[in-house]
Amino acid sequence: MRINEFAGIPGESMTAQANKASTRLKKLIHRKDKVLVVLHPPSAAHARVMEAAGCECGFVGTGGVVGAYTGMDDVGQAGMMECIQIAGWIADSVEFPVIIDGDTGHGGIMAVRRLVKESIKAGIAGIRIDDQPIEGKRKTQSDGVEVVPLEQAIARYRAAVDMKNELDPDFVIQAQCYARDAANSDLDDCIKRLQAYEQEAGVDWVQLESPHSKDEIAQARKAVKGPLSFMKGKLDRFLTLEEHLELGCNIAWFPGFTHHVTWAALFDFMQDFNERGMTAWEDFQAERKDKPYPIPKVGPEGEGQAKQMELERKYFSEEMLTKYDD
Repeated sequence: MRINEFAGIPGESMTAQANKASTRLKKLIHRKDKVLVVLHPPSAAHARVMEAAGCECGFVGTGGVVGAYTGMDDVGQAGMMECIQIAGWIADSVEFPVIIDGDTGHGGIMAVRRLVKESIKAGIAGIRIDDQPIEGKRKTQSDGVEVVPLEQAIARYRAAVDMKNELDPDFVIQAQCYARDAANSDLDDCIKRLQAYEQEAGVDWVQLESPHSKDEIAQARKAVKGPLSFMKGKLDRFLTLEEHLELGCNIAWFPGFTHHVTWAALFDFMQDFNERGMTAWEDFQAERKDKPYPIPKVGPEGEGQAKQMELERKYFSEEMLTKYDD
């Protein structure tokens, strides 16, 4: 059974602390010899499939994952507890650590504190918080992006850091900096902010949202001592894992890949099914005959059918258990 206990519980064993999702995530972002790839688990079922295939870390994005459940766009519509509910379901379904998209913190410093507290209670391992204004929250690479004043951003991140230190010091706070392409900022301010978020606010990890070149990533890497990642931004392609290591970045931010793969596969099948009916399904089964894939059911270790039968045999009378005779 996975252990996602609240940190600091009296009597909590060292083994339990070492197995917390937050502790495992903290170790992964500081790993130097291998790149940590961060991907979207589109749902709890998808997360189980990804885990079986070797996924090490998931990010529940407000647009990509929460939006897939709710149909909402990533423009600040989803509420704090909606996001935590979905991220918590996913985190509870797998062993790998899950990061939640905290957007702009969903309010002032007290809202940020609650966001971190509720995320920790839900078994989530870390949170990404942006430096956009809450009133004008936009999704990545949108026109009209702005950033809040530096002092306001630092206060936002300090509130998050203080809350996690009170409850679970291993919980990871990531600061996402939108300043590079913001209408009210530039590259110099972006580099300054990345450094300030790490050194003044004390976050665990900073992310450059929109690099235009490898040189800009190198500038950010020089300014930041701890974990640094970057999004594709204005680069002409996603960089390879080898290029990440060459730049001194041991975290690769590729969350949307999983969505595109599943969208494309489903679209292809639906078109085929609409044209050929059951033959499309029969051909799919034949093509996969020697390429089995995991079915993301709840296993015997979880709260599923096997546990239900076990408990019924414990709690029910012999007469009530006759339903199993056949």
